[in-house]
Amino acid sequence: MHTFILKTILSALIASAAMAGCATRTPVLDEHFGEAVNAAKAQQTINPDASMNTDPVAGVGGQAADAAVDRYHKSFTQPPITPNIFNIGIGSSGSGAGGSNAGNAASGTR
Repeated sequence: MHTFILKTILSALIASAAMAGCATRTPVLDEHFGEAVNAAKAQQTINPDASMNTDPVAGVGGQAADAAVDRYHKSFTQPPITPNIFNIGIGSSGSGAGGSNAGNAASGTR
């Protein structure tokens, strides 16, 4: 049993070494690796020299911009309230035994 395990491990090592020797390198692909990403970034950049522009932005006041940024930051701290989707359409038609009037009659309110 011990020799069977040893032979299996040894044959796996020899097979992997043989496969590694047959593997080809891809110098053409390696040479051009990342060019697609760089091309996509270049195509999506409107003005590559925008950081060199020192003109101030006109059109948004300081207080309005500050309030907009505050609202944006608060939107991540408090998630929006989601309605209870299990009650949609139940009891709103007023017909049938499960209508909205059936529960109100039992409680004495209308």
